[in-house]
Amino acid sequence: MIAYNPKEWFSFIFRFHKADTFRKLLPLMIGIGVYSLGVAYLELEYWKMSESSHVKNITVMHTLLGFVISLLLVFRTNTAYDRWWEGRKAWGALVNNSRNLAMKIAVMVKSNEDKEIFRKLIPAYSAVLNLHLKNVDVKHELFDNATLSDDHYKHKPNQIAKTIIAKINELYEQGKITGDQLIVLNAEMQSLTDICGICERIKNTPIPYSYSAFIKKFIFIYVMSLPFGYVFSLGYLVIPVVIVIFYVLASLELIAEEIEDPFGYDPNDLPTARLAEMMQKNVEELIY
Repeated sequence: MIAYNPKEWFSFIFRFHKADTFRKLLPLMIGIGVYSLGVAYLELEYWKMSESSHVKNITVMHTLLGFVISLLLVFRTNTAYDRWWEGRKAWGALVNNSRNLAMKIAVMVKSNEDKEIFRKLIPAYSAVLNLHLKNVDVKHELFDNATLSDDHYKHKPNQIAKTIIAKINELYEQGKITGDQLIVLNAEMQSLTDICGICERIKNTPIPYSYSAFIKKFIFIYVMSLPFGYVFSLGYLVIPVVIVIFYVLASLELIAEEIEDPFGYDPNDLPTARLAEMMQKNVEELIY
């Protein structure tokens, strides 16, 4: 995730980051410019169309459809941002619940040996969830004296949660914690699993294909038809105008594509690895 100062807005105009859509769209913008030049040349120089040509009236279509495409892009970006923000809230809840679980373990459990196990298992859950959402393979051996078995190897966070719950139940059976304490700790563990489910729902449920494909086709047809009508009023200036319009519309779609899955490696994705490291430090401070 890109860290920046939102108050220094003027510097953004002259700064190009690797996540900037300008870099990604530059080849297409060049192609659109060449295409617009070709259309302008044919209409002005080769066919020598007059301003009374009916082709000039194609701008009416752009006026009518401009409002429609604006609504579609607003809905598209808002939907993508909602997914990004929901993912951030889920990881914020994971941070708080991990701290709460660590604090309760630190107070309820007296044995240093038992505490040491939870000191490693609790932050391991967030670390493994981060890798799980990124589809990264996790080794069986998490750390000394804690090994993931093969029975649920495809879903690593579940295996970590199962190990923690088994240890909590073992403490209860040994009389090291009471039944009331078991209920309290069980509620905290359930919240971790709920958060995992929220993140998986966001990751595994993309925007419907037909909707995403329609917006891309709409933008393409809209931009490719722009030079035909506006060349009469703008002349060869239609080239930079069409390029700018394409850049704005396509950039909104690219931004929406990037943030709708907030758990990857894109520059604007959530800093889940950094959050997992922060949770590890917090848990190690609480359980000692």
